[in-house]
Amino acid sequence: MSRPPSPWASLRGVLFDVDGTLYDQRALRLLMGLEWARFALGHGRLAVEAWRSIIAFRRTREALRALGQPAARLEELQYVQAAERAGVDPARMRAIVGEWIFDRPLRHLRRCRRRGVGELLRFLGERGLAVGVVSDYPARPKLLALGLAEHVSLTVCATDAEVNAFKPHPGGLAHACRTWALRPEEVLYVGDRPDVDAVGAAALGMPCVILGPRSGGAADGIRLSASSSFHELKRTLGG
Repeated sequence: MSRPPSPWASLRGVLFDVDGTLYDQRALRLLMGLEWARFALGHGRLAVEAWRSIIAFRRTREALRALGQPAARLEELQYVQAAERAGVDPARMRAIVGEWIFDRPLRHLRRCRRRGVGELLRFLGERGLAVGVVSDYPARPKLLALGLAEHVSLTVCATDAEVNAFKPHPGGLAHACRTWALRPEEVLYVGDRPDVDAVGAAALGMPCVILGPRSGGAADGIRLSASSSFHELKRTLGG
């Protein structure tokens, strides 16, 4: 008997979220917590300022999700609003975020890379599928640190001028599809947050896989599947 056709047989591209998807975010936070503790021991007042600024930046970005696609540039707005929340100068906020959110974590990322992700990306490339990432943060430095950059042909960030919208707004996913000249239903999005990644994909009619514990499948019209690991996802896609 012949095998039934795979539900993924029509795929021509796969997009990935980065943070919490390509690497274990809890493991990274543990390593960064140890680094932070060492820093705080020798930099009392600076450590307090930095901690307050980091918390303000993260909360501001979550709040900005509700804006959709604003007229103002998100790349600038995120620092201005976070600085107001924390009571620091925007330039100081940008420097603290650059050090603690963008730069310092890079040295730990390879240790936190999810098992099987390299094998999956190689498999997708061998199948001739386009591979890209759509992230709320700049992705290229993280891909390099993870050792995955060679497998990825497209990187899209929420603060890119062509997007200017944090997920779950589908602007980043739509921009990737336009760049590849593919229809959303021909592209799979793999993320870790149903409320952000799956909702954004659903707005375009794009299938989505959430990496993590099984969640029971589709809900409210969202084409949502769950996969416990990249090894399982590779098998699901025919590898």
